[in-house]
Amino acid sequence: MDMKKRIHLELRNRTPSDVKELVLDNCRSNEGKIEGLTDEFEELEFLSTINVGLTTVAHLPKLNKLKKLELSDNRISGGLEVLAAKCPNLTHLNLSGNKIKDLSTIEPLKELGTLKSLDLFNCEVTNLNEYRDNVFKLLPQLTYLDGYDKDDKEAPDSDNEVYAEGLDDDEDDEDDEEEYDEDTAPGDEEEEEGEDDEEENEEEDDDDLSGEEEEDEDLNDREVDDEDDEEEERGETMNCNKILNMYAALSKTRSVKFLESEHNFVCIIFP
Repeated sequence: MDMKKRIHLELRNRTPSDVKELVLDNCRSNEGKIEGLTDEFEELEFLSTINVGLTTVAHLPKLNKLKKLELSDNRISGGLEVLAAKCPNLTHLNLSGNKIKDLSTIEPLKELGTLKSLDLFNCEVTNLNEYRDNVFKLLPQLTYLDGYDKDDKEAPDSDNEVYAEGLDDDEDDEDDEEEYDEDTAPGDEEEEEGEDDEEENEEEDDDDLSGEEEEDEDLNDREVDDEDDEEEERGETMNCNKILNMYAALSKTRSVKFLESEHNFVCIIFP
């Protein structure tokens, strides 16, 4: 994929002025030049063009806010003087794996007064005698060379990734705004409270209706029980009458003794 198409894809429907970080690693440059990148990317702070076949940075646009520039694993051998004019606020520059052979190639970087970290891993210049001491003398503004300071102390992560702090802060701000929109919008809260009240009222109405239905069922059950008791009393009365009639008939022909207990009638017939 060529660099222009890659930039178009990386925009993701954003405008160039909205982009703060742009990664174009492993795409193809046109004749070793940067293309498709314009000064419309005025808010760009981090640019990575690793292994894209660059031979020059002459076509780099004006990027006043650029802080970190990744140019490793390309074929750059000179022309670094344009960086001071195009990226005046650059703090981190990675030129590892390029064709930089002598100190004169990096001498123009002394015009970058804000440059704090420079990486030249896998460049021929690193094979020179007293390479580190000479680079620190040539570029006194440097704090770290190839990840270490003058006293061979490794650069802390906060320095290596200082360019990302601003980006993280911006992302946090965006997340906070999204949370506010989704969770704390006043109108939405009022609507949700209104819906909750309606649901509670509906539940109360359902409870009232269920209570009334239970009362009606209890009344119906009592009425049914009363009817059953009345039928039972009528049946007992009829049985008593039958027994009395039978006793009267038998007493005419035989000796009959009729006893009444608490719950039953006992009839004793003598021969």
